[in-house]
Amino acid sequence: MAEALVDVLWFVEGSEDEQMDPDDAVKVLEGVAHLVSKLSNDQRQELTGLVGAMAEAESDPARRAFLEGFPEGFGLLDGAY
Repeated sequence: MAEALVDVLWFVEGSEDEQMDPDDAVKVLEGVAHLVSKLSNDQRQELTGLVGAMAEAESDPARRAFLEGFPEGFGLLDGAY
């Protein structure tokens, strides 16, 4: 499930204006960030670990950078663990 979520967000973030309305893209990204903020600390840690493992295995430098920035960019690192 985490991989599917990341794939969708990677697509949304990388979409050109012709592919997806920029306002809709922002709404999707902000909506996910809001949902992630509601995860428990354990769930945040688990998702952070899964995304970290995905980043380590990624050969595409641009996607790897996206994955490495994912925890901070989507609020997984906010709050105390």
